[in-house]
Amino acid sequence: MTDNVFNARQPKAGRIVSFPRLDESLFWLTVASGSVVFIEPAPYDVLILITIFAWALRGFSIHRTVLPLVVLVSAWTLGGFIALIPYWNEPDPVGYMFSTLYLATTCLFFAIFLCERTTRRLELLFNAYVVSCVFAGAVAVLAWIANFGGGDLDSAERATAFFKDPNVLGSYMVIGFLVLTQRLLLGRAKRLWIELPSLGLVAAGLFLSFSRGSWGAAAFALAMMVGFLIVTADSKRMRFRVAASAAGVLLMVIVGVGAALSVDSLRTSFSERVSLGHDYDEGPDGRFGRQIRAIPMLLDRPNGFGPLRFRLTFGLEPHNSYVNSFASNGWLGGFSFIALALTTGFVGFRLCGRSHPYQRQAQVLFPATFVYFLQAMQIDIDHWRMFYLSVGSVWGLEAARLRWLATARPNARAEPLATHSAETSGNVDDRD
Repeated sequence: MTDNVFNARQPKAGRIVSFPRLDESLFWLTVASGSVVFIEPAPYDVLILITIFAWALRGFSIHRTVLPLVVLVSAWTLGGFIALIPYWNEPDPVGYMFSTLYLATTCLFFAIFLCERTTRRLELLFNAYVVSCVFAGAVAVLAWIANFGGGDLDSAERATAFFKDPNVLGSYMVIGFLVLTQRLLLGRAKRLWIELPSLGLVAAGLFLSFSRGSWGAAAFALAMMVGFLIVTADSKRMRFRVAASAAGVLLMVIVGVGAALSVDSLRTSFSERVSLGHDYDEGPDGRFGRQIRAIPMLLDRPNGFGPLRFRLTFGLEPHNSYVNSFASNGWLGGFSFIALALTTGFVGFRLCGRSHPYQRQAQVLFPATFVYFLQAMQIDIDHWRMFYLSVGSVWGLEAARLRWLATARPNARAEPLATHSAETSGNVDDRD
């Protein structure tokens, strides 16, 4: 083997699972269930463990490109378990760290899973994720209409759908919003009569979450994606098409938001949420004040405060995943999380700027991942399931890109949105 550092692949005659597409069917179902997480464990949590088990039984390979992700995620998690040692008798910190371990495992799964049969699995990922977002958007809209019709506006001010937190709902929608928008920009929407209403529901769910961070993340990620599409377009005609289509999408968003704000309750909630200053943010006891006060204390504590101990010291969660990485996972975990953000950014920009069969899909996944790391500065994202999905997917695409380079003809030119990629040509991606 030249491109794998580890191979757990079973001989065909000895494979325990005989259904070659079982893992991919489970994968689709798992991702599609990602917007139903108001209970613990969520259906997603059960399904992904079954998916990982079924996939592992068939054997798998780990590309060397994924090793930095393995090291950084492992170091971050290890730092948390080291910081947990004095608190092993407390159930909440123990549960928190085992949840972190589980989520870190899913991140590595997405990276390794997308290394092979990449185009097929990306299609499954995007289609399932869009379905989950459309479902969440429909639930959010119907819940708001029901509450509005009953006069109970307080419970309808911020939609949660089947999430516990409206901020998570809003940020979850970012990937689905980008997928549907990219299809429109590139003229790849096969069933416009379905995908336009789907985009409307996803955008409505995002709006009704009234999450400032999610709004900003969606806008920034959309600008990044459009920028990548224009820069990497094959012709001036395509650049013009993308720019014109983006302007059309922007106009639709403005019209939609304007129509929504004609409703008094929505206008009131919107005005309240867009204001920059809030009592819980300001002052020495506000969100940012607590973060600033925590930094000098963490400089004297190599193991941090311990998992979930920040709240005991300051009365609130850190609302900053970088601070929380040092507080809950110590210096080892904190520096590993920063390194993960920097290395993922480097890998992602390279993925989006270079020509390969997965470029367009990368131009959806990386902007979403990038804005999640930005959101980490103002909210705790370290237990967001979609964060681990997106980070793992970016690294999986980078491994797939390098495998494609190793097998492609020297003069091969990658199609920006290839429907026939390395897998369908019968090369290395078809080995499972």
